[in-house]
Amino acid sequence: MSDNNRIYIFDTTLRDGEQSPGFSMNIEEKLHFADQLVKLNVDIIEAGFPRSSPGDFESVKRIAARVKGVQVAGLPGPILKISIQPGTL
Repeated sequence: MSDNNRIYIFDTTLRDGEQSPGFSMNIEEKLHFADQLVKLNVDIIEAGFPRSSPGDFESVKRIAARVKGVQVAGLPGPILKISIQPGTL
């Protein structure tokens, strides 16, 4: 199959899945889950939102260092400096 016809699998479970009420994983569980995604031949793993917390930063960093043959992405956050003055809205 040529690259023009290739379908890429971009898995967001490690980031978006943790948005579900009552569901969270520690770093070791995230690493295990990332290993399983590699076995499933996922092309890209969105490993988390590194700017959200030191723990999320560490888990994305460790997943990126551990997995081979797959791209690891982190959801970027905005870098905005907004100043709202009273009475301006």
